[in-house]
Amino acid sequence: MSSASLSPEQITRRAKSNLAFALACLPPERKRDMISFYAFCRVVDDIADDPGRSEEEKERELGHWRKCVLENAPPGHPVLDEAVLLPGKYGFPRAWMAEIIDGVASDITRLRYETFEELLAYCYKVASVVGLVSIEIFGHQCPETKDYALNLGYALQLTNIMRDVGQDARETGRIYLPLAELRQFGVSEDEILRGITSSRFEKLMDFQYRRARDYYQAAKRLLPPADERSMVASEIMAEIYSTILEKLKSEHYPVFEKRCKLNPLHKVWILAKHLIRAKLQK
Repeated sequence: MSSASLSPEQITRRAKSNLAFALACLPPERKRDMISFYAFCRVVDDIADDPGRSEEEKERELGHWRKCVLENAPPGHPVLDEAVLLPGKYGFPRAWMAEIIDGVASDITRLRYETFEELLAYCYKVASVVGLVSIEIFGHQCPETKDYALNLGYALQLTNIMRDVGQDARETGRIYLPLAELRQFGVSEDEILRGITSSRFEKLMDFQYRRARDYYQAAKRLLPPADERSMVASEIMAEIYSTILEKLKSEHYPVFEKRCKLNPLHKVWILAKHLIRAKLQK
């Protein structure tokens, strides 16, 4: 069943994502709104990745969603009807949600990024803007928390890109790692597409690891103490994904053999730890 025909709650349950897990710590109304926003992100991403649609069909459908978001025009859709209300409720620009659509739409035709600057522009739309919307729903107070969201978005997306190198190459022929950096470390596109590991590939991934780790550290420094309690869901995400990043490194980046993830008990421990910390901050 297509995600576009499901309710926000059904989409969130089916996805079994780390974000859906982190939402457990939110107050009921904010949790409901984050589920609506997450479902919106999931559906537009699924449209862009749908192998059963032509490029023209995907672009037309995403264009319709973009128009509805910008014009605050609910089209009678279980996901979009709720999502289009969020900018008005929380006071963030409708253009942010349009940027998310633009980001996922680039996946329809773009299979390579020449430079890190190009990749970072993509990460901004599909992850950092998601972070900007999320902190509005979470209820941040300090302007500096926007810088926290930007850096954490970059960190999370770069971790995803590293973890999914093999899957992206196999399923779509896409390589997100910047081509200039592949050449810098002597790794060919063909090696990525064929799933060939080497010491050169590990050095390339070590370079990506250090960059992602730096973004996590920057985010941690930039989170104002006054907003720590309202950002519990974000901090749960940060710990889950930074732990995945460390696991990738410790296992020498087995991205062509498996998709690195944490076991459910480890995630429950992270959730419990942050919930206890939040209660102590009251």
